[in-house]
Amino acid sequence: MKTTFDKATRDELINRINTLNENSMAQWGKMNIYQMLKHCTLWEEMALGKKKYKQAFIGRLFGKMALRSVIKDENPLSRNTPTIPEFVVRENGDVTSQKSKWIALLEEHEHFPDFDFVHPFFGKMTKEQIGYMAYKHTDHHLRQFNS
Repeated sequence: MKTTFDKATRDELINRINTLNENSMAQWGKMNIYQMLKHCTLWEEMALGKKKYKQAFIGRLFGKMALRSVIKDENPLSRNTPTIPEFVVRENGDVTSQKSKWIALLEEHEHFPDFDFVHPFFGKMTKEQIGYMAYKHTDHHLRQFNS
C-alpha cells in the first residue's frame, strides 16, 4: 500500500499537486481549488502534530472500525467522504501559495516526528497508519480535481 513515508510516492503526489492551478475544477463535492488546497494543508498540519483536535464522541465509538475499513486495501476514499468541521474551508485565497505550503508539509514526511497521534475521528493511529491515510487523503483530493 502506498504511503507518504516513501519518497517516490511523495514525489508522485507533489508532481500531481503541481499540475493544479486557479482553473482546476472539482469533479465532485463543494470545494473550489483554493478550499481543497487549504483543507489538505490543515489535514497535513494535524498529521504532523502541528495542530491537535479532540476526538469526537462518534469516533470513539466507530473510529477504529472505520480506520480498518479505510486502510485495508488500496481502494481510494469514497467521494463526498465527510470531514470534521475544523477542516471545512469557506474562504478563498492564493492558490499558488497554498500549493507551496501543502507541498512543504508533505515533504516533512521524510523526517516524520514520533509522537502520539490521535485523529479526530479514527482515534490513536500508528505511524504506518498515518502514512497510508495521508496518501489516501491526498490522492482523494487530487482525484477530486482530476489530477
